[in-house]
Amino acid sequence: MKIDQVDKTILELLSDNGRMSYVDIGKELGISRVAVRERVNQMIQKGIIEKFSVVINSDSVGKSVSAFFEVDCEPAHLVKVAETLANNPQVASCYQMTGPSTLHMHVLVNDFPSLESFINKELYGLEGITRVESHILLRRFKSRTGLKL
Repeated sequence: MKIDQVDKTILELLSDNGRMSYVDIGKELGISRVAVRERVNQMIQKGIIEKFSVVINSDSVGKSVSAFFEVDCEPAHLVKVAETLANNPQVASCYQMTGPSTLHMHVLVNDFPSLESFINKELYGLEGITRVESHILLRRFKSRTGLKL
């Protein structure tokens, strides 16, 4: 879907600050608040903007352990495993990746005993998983909160 430079700038401004008012965006672009609102509404209708959300600092709410998993599954169980994991509140994201029926998952938990419990009870207990590889986050250099155009 093609978008013009004004729409790109609106998207960049909203990516940096999702609470930026249409008035302030309009001032930045030299257009009216109504024109900004119309463009945003059109991008929502076209599916360019999926939703507006809040990014929560996981450390600030007690989720201080961040782990990434590569989970290989038997092909017949992949969707069921993925749906089960995606519905777990400790799972921040879950994606099917290229490879032998592989899921990539990001998990946020309070502490290492919680991580151990997640691995032993929530992950290893699922039928169809053939291999699990885990990586613990030590330090974050960049975290993507939105697409940059």
